[in-house]
Amino acid sequence: MAKHRGAGGRVAICAVAQTKFERDKWQVRFQGMLWEVVEKVLRQTGLQFGAGGIEAAVTVSDDVFDARTISDGAITDVVGAHHQSEEKVAADGAQGVYYAAATILSNHHDIVLLAGHCKESQSASRNQITHLAFDPFYTRPVGLDYVAAAALQAQAYMARTGVTEAQLADVVVRSRKWARENPVAQETAAVTREQALAAPMLAAPIRQSFMYPVSDGAIAMILASEERAAELTDRPVWITGLGNCYDSFFLGERDLAGNFSLERAAKKAYEMAGVTHPTDAFEVVEIADQYAHQQPQYAEGLALCPARQGAKWLADGGPEKQHVNRSGGMLAGNPLILGGMARVAEAVIQLRGEAGSRQVPGAKRALAHGATGPAGQLQTVVVLEN
Repeated sequence: MAKHRGAGGRVAICAVAQTKFERDKWQVRFQGMLWEVVEKVLRQTGLQFGAGGIEAAVTVSDDVFDARTISDGAITDVVGAHHQSEEKVAADGAQGVYYAAATILSNHHDIVLLAGHCKESQSASRNQITHLAFDPFYTRPVGLDYVAAAALQAQAYMARTGVTEAQLADVVVRSRKWARENPVAQETAAVTREQALAAPMLAAPIRQSFMYPVSDGAIAMILASEERAAELTDRPVWITGLGNCYDSFFLGERDLAGNFSLERAAKKAYEMAGVTHPTDAFEVVEIADQYAHQQPQYAEGLALCPARQGAKWLADGGPEKQHVNRSGGMLAGNPLILGGMARVAEAVIQLRGEAGSRQVPGAKRALAHGATGPAGQLQTVVVLEN
C-alpha cells in the first residue's frame, strides 16, 4: 500500500467514464459492459491494479437486478479485486461516491476505483423488483412498488404546491432538449408538451413520459487523495461536501409532499463545503429526477428555491437559469441505482470543461444529487469544485 498522507485532506475525482445508456444492451454481458468503463479510467490515469496503484474498489450493483446472490462476486476480476479490497454499495450510486471518498478520508486507501453497473432490461418488470423493497406483511399485499409510491408522492406534492401536469410535461420537453447534446444519453428524441401529456398513465398522475425509462449502462470513476491526485491528472475535481439521510421506512409515517431527508442531507453537504446561499452557489446542478415532479420537489429540498414554491420556480424558468440537468437527467435514461452516480459524472465533466455543446461556461462549483428507495427515502448530496 502506498504511503498515506494521514487522515483528512481532500479527495479528488481524477477520471470518469460512462457507457452510452440504452434500453437493452443485449449484445454484451454486464461484466463486459463494466470493463468498458474501467478500462477507460485506467487509461486516463495510467494506473494499474496492485501495489502503488489501485488496491481498493467500491462497486455499485444489485442482486435482484443482476439475478444472482452477491452480485459483486461476478465482477471482482473486472475491478481488480482478486486478493484486494472490494466493498459493495447496493443503493444509489451517489452513495458509492460517498463510500469511496470516506475510504480515502479515513486513511484506509489513497486511490479507490468506483465502478457501477446495471442492466434493468434483464428483468421482466422493474415494478416486481421494487415491490420487494416493501414490508412483506403490510405494504406488499396492497401492491406497492416504487411507481405507486412516487404517484402518492406526486399527488401530495402537486396538491400542496399547485404544480400542474402541463408543467411536468415541460420538464420532460426540456430534458429531451438537453439530452440531444449528451452523447451518452438514452432518450434523445424531441417531444412536445402535447405528446408528453398524451403518454399512457402508469399511476396517476405519473405518465410513462414522466418516468425514467428502462436503462442499461455502467459508470467508473477513480478517486484519490490530494497527494496522489497530482500524479494522476492536471484537472482534478474536488469533493468538498457530502451529506446523506434516510427517511422513515413506512410511507404512512412520512410527509410525502416534503423533503425531510433531502433537506438534512443538503444541510450536511453545504456546511462541509461552506455553501451559505444555495440559490446562487452553483454553476451546475444535477438532480436525480426519476419522475418529472421530483425535479421541482427536490429543488425545494436542495434550497434552490423556497419551500412550496416549485410551481413558481418552474414558471420562472428556474431549471434553465440554474443550469439544472444539462445532461438530460434521469428522465433521459439512467438505471435506477446509477442515477446519482451519473449526476456526479456529469458534474465532473462540466467542471473539467469537457461537456461540449451543453457546457456551462466558467463552471466552478457543482451540485450533484442522488436518491433511492420509495418516494426518495434515501437522499445523497455531493458538492464538487474544480
